Amino acid sequence: MVIHAAFRLAITAFLLSASVCAAQEPDVDCENAMTQMDMNICADRDYQEADVALNAAYKKALSAAREMDDGVADLGENYVGAADALKRAQRAWIGYRDGQCEFAGFDARGGSMEPPLVSSCLADLTRKRTVELKAGYEQEN
Repeated sequence: MVIHAAFRLAITAFLLSASVCAAQEPDVDCENAMTQMDMNICADRDYQEADVALNAAYKKALSAAREMDDGVADLGENYVGAADALKRAQRAWIGYRDGQCEFAGFDARGGSMEPPLVSSCLADLTRKRTVELKAGYEQEN
């Protein structure tokens, strides 16, 4: 658990430093990133974009789950709980994603490639979760 907390702190520090640098960062061409700093910036941008899409999909999924709960509330307590189940699933998924990406970072532990490996993993798993969430509320329409 201490390692997990240390990992979260390191990732938070990395993302905060990347965010601070974003205001001062040079215009980076992510299609042709050559330096380690450029690769780090581009990997973080990719993750941030994926996270924005995930948050939008989660809001829609939660809204759909609440509508589902409202639609069956008159049937009784046993039929309500989709929104709560989605919240629990999302919290569990975040823990899985963070742990899995921490593990992926061990391929370059302590090296300059660790941050982009972690960010790339975060982006990839986040995009996959976005697809899962969208499938849940798009099939209802």
